[in-house]
Amino acid sequence: MSERTLQRGAELQGLSTAILLPGAGLFGDRPGRGLTDVGPLTPIGGLSLFQRTVLTLQRGGIRQLIVLAGSDEELLKHALARGARVTIPVRWMPVREFPLDDPRTWESLATEVRGFCLIAGVQAVFSKGLIEHLRQSVRDGEALVVTREAGTIEPAMGRRNPVVAFQAGRLISFHTHAGKEGHQVAADLVVLPASILNPPNGAAASEGVAEPAGMIPVRRWLERAALEGRVRVVAAAANTGLWYRDVWDHTSAGLAERTLFRSLKGEAEGFVDRYFNRTFSRLLTRLFLRMKCSPNGITMVATAVGILSAVGFGFGTYSAGIMAALLFQLAAVIDCCDGEVARLTFTESPFGAWLDIAMDNVVHMAIFAGIACGAYLRQAGTEEAWVPLALGGAAVFGNVMSFWLVTKAQKIGTTRGWNTPKQAAWSDFILKNVASRDFSVVVFLFAVLDKLDWFLWMAALGSTVFWLMMVWVIRPSARARA
Repeated sequence: MSERTLQRGAELQGLSTAILLPGAGLFGDRPGRGLTDVGPLTPIGGLSLFQRTVLTLQRGGIRQLIVLAGSDEELLKHALARGARVTIPVRWMPVREFPLDDPRTWESLATEVRGFCLIAGVQAVFSKGLIEHLRQSVRDGEALVVTREAGTIEPAMGRRNPVVAFQAGRLISFHTHAGKEGHQVAADLVVLPASILNPPNGAAASEGVAEPAGMIPVRRWLERAALEGRVRVVAAAANTGLWYRDVWDHTSAGLAERTLFRSLKGEAEGFVDRYFNRTFSRLLTRLFLRMKCSPNGITMVATAVGILSAVGFGFGTYSAGIMAALLFQLAAVIDCCDGEVARLTFTESPFGAWLDIAMDNVVHMAIFAGIACGAYLRQAGTEEAWVPLALGGAAVFGNVMSFWLVTKAQKIGTTRGWNTPKQAAWSDFILKNVASRDFSVVVFLFAVLDKLDWFLWMAALGSTVFWLMMVWVIRPSARARA
């Protein structure tokens, strides 16, 4: 048997299947239909809750989906057909033929599951990392229940999930009474072994408990397994990347969207990006999402603003330099938006990543050339007029060399690899810092001081040192043997 076949068999025995319940909650009557209620098609960060749930599960490693849909099945299918491509198989099962409260529904679903299945509602926003953590945490015969911390604002009593009592990471019981702030509340996200969906003959009937119409017996399953010590608790926490946000009305939808935006982070972020650019880029990102702009389109907008800034530097006057520096800072802010929109809408691509870096370098070279031309105009007729042109040329040349060498380093890292971990760390450090936009603030400070010619010295020396360092990083002895 081939290694690939063995690996595929191991995957199927783990957690690779998810069952979605767009019209119901795991522990209560959800979603509601009141004026303040939200549903599976409510947009959060540019995608409906249903789309976001499916795509997050796909990114988290789920390999097949089963959707128990109600009367809104066609609307859900239409929503899923828009936006990012769903590459995993999706099977639709109407609840009118497969009632949620019928044990036979779950017996038939158990035959579709190899090992474990994840059962989830769709009125929540959660991280890809949480799904990956669940997939890595499954143990033979044990269930997992995800919990979230109770907040100051909770849904109405009829739609409140139970409070979880646990000890040493294992479920003891559920409580139906309202939990205080900080208590752990069950989330609509559980992982069950296939054996729980299809218990031994007579096990379910012997309990003599009938589920309310439209309700799944997940609470009863978990309580029964908890008596045997087979339910572990996974607490969602934002500071670990395993975050989960429940959504039941427009207020909680706004909180979920803010959590989603706070989770956005590029691979290469400097101090200015983190504490300044991201603050303003999120406002623009919301605008771009409403306008349905593509990430690559936003990249070109940032490029256009950056080149316009370079033209402003070319005038060589103090006021033009200030305006150009502000435009350059705006370009840096917009440049954050393309990555944010791509991650929010699951539309990242290798070409988009390359285009972003390439256009960043185009803008940087244009800025260097513009500042050099402006400085030359200010010194025209003097003996030193050639100096800014020489410095600008050195900065542009250094930028071209740096981009070429960085592209080569990326190719080496993804194909052959590096000879030692130290060399790999050096390459990673330099690649992350090449895309930093922090120097836009430095340009603005030099413009305010009316010393942009000083910046040319820094740019020329810095870009030259950088590409020489890249030559050292990708030297033949640093590369792994083919």
